[in-house]
Amino acid sequence: MTAQRILLDVDEAGVATVTLNRAEKHNALDPAMFDALLEVTGDLAADRRVRAVVVHGDGKSFCSGLDISSLGGEGLGGSLLERDDADRGNHAQRVSLDWRRVPAPVIAVLHGNCFGGGLQIALGADIRYAAPDARLSIMEVKWGLVPDMGITQTLPGLLAADVAKELTFTGRILSGTEAHEVGLVTGIADDPLARALTLAHEIAAKSPHAVRAAKRLYDETWSGADPAAALLLESTLQVELMGSPNQLEAVRAGMSGREPRFADPE
Repeated sequence: MTAQRILLDVDEAGVATVTLNRAEKHNALDPAMFDALLEVTGDLAADRRVRAVVVHGDGKSFCSGLDISSLGGEGLGGSLLERDDADRGNHAQRVSLDWRRVPAPVIAVLHGNCFGGGLQIALGADIRYAAPDARLSIMEVKWGLVPDMGITQTLPGLLAADVAKELTFTGRILSGTEAHEVGLVTGIADDPLARALTLAHEIAAKSPHAVRAAKRLYDETWSGADPAAALLLESTLQVELMGSPNQLEAVRAGMSGREPRFADPE
């Protein structure tokens, strides 16, 4: 990965562990970290072995947000209006949103500081576990800025508009426990990494085709989708699964009481 900002490991079960690897800076986002995150999401999207992904930060924090020493520097500020793709946003927005292009479920693990862009990266994951004493904030207002890493696509599915505005207008810091209470995180755990890895292995034991289809179904229909299109997608995905090798294996394993042996997507 770029400048070793990101470490990637995929185990035999197909669980990928992504580690933000800039502990001395609380995994703050600099141009090299942006590039490494985009590289790893591209690699994960293409790797058919991957059945679940766990994203966490090395050291004391998940990600403390933008490296302020890079603010306005070459490689960041000047590129905000450049679109990598009309539907995918700019370079910075893709760092958060490209997790949704990974077909397998993505679980973010939050500890220590999770501020600004760091929180927006976590919002791009499917599931978030936090330590009770983690510190989360939509912090951009502190620097005279607005959140701009895809938050308009991620936060509305989690919070009511008034709650989102209050957190954004003030930039106040929430504990992991408070974040769970308002809906920013899925759950809290004293060891959120262990909990995330346990869940990832549970997911990896299910049919990867069914899990990928379920992620697609919810991502494309959960908020604002045309009802007719959403219902059609349900049926389309179901027809594609019915009678497929992994679906038949799920039935055979369930009927015989043994563990299923699923094939990776081709």
